[in-house]
Amino acid sequence: MYDEENMLMLSGVQHYMFCPRQWGLIHMEQLWSDNRLTSEGSLLHERVDNPYYRQKNGQTITLRHVALASKQLGLYGFSDAVELHHAASSGNAITHDRYPGAWLPYPVEYKHGCHKRTPCDEVQLAAQVMCLEEMHNISLDRAAIFYWKTEQREEVVIDETLRRLVVDISNQMHSLMQNGLLPAAEPSRQCKSCSLRDVCMPKSSNRNATTYLKQNLYEENA
Repeated sequence: MYDEENMLMLSGVQHYMFCPRQWGLIHMEQLWSDNRLTSEGSLLHERVDNPYYRQKNGQTITLRHVALASKQLGLYGFSDAVELHHAASSGNAITHDRYPGAWLPYPVEYKHGCHKRTPCDEVQLAAQVMCLEEMHNISLDRAAIFYWKTEQREEVVIDETLRRLVVDISNQMHSLMQNGLLPAAEPSRQCKSCSLRDVCMPKSSNRNATTYLKQNLYEENA
């Protein structure tokens, strides 16, 4: 169990899954740089993350920018949206002060791009589910991601594999944060789309200074 002073941002789960060094630069070093992708993503979330906006569509209620937290994982943050679906019984459901009845939460995360090769979006969604489960003492097995580029919603089954990834990643993040260890760069083709590429300098960050200067600034004697 983590206290409030040691809670980490839930969004870091996605950053860490994408690249541990990116997570370290953002969440440990407090560095950020926008590129086209991050700017477009920010505009998308400005439209979605309005905590005062609630939407009712038939029997489904959509809440925006819902606060989430888990002391077991040591994570806190917000869900872009949580849909409330009518529950068959009150045994595995929540109540809402504005909407009578029993409701089953269904988190929906909005992403600017399209489905990725790695499950970084799914892991972030699973972390949101696990927060809701702990907060309300319920059990959830499904949630969804809406991809703006393809205009498609993809349902995600929150299975044990995703849950274990969330636990492993949160443990690794807490260990690195506690010890102040910035993850080393691991260059890959993902670096091309990273807004922190110029800050990270993945091809040179793991070299020692002498080698870097020798290869880039000094001329070798024949």
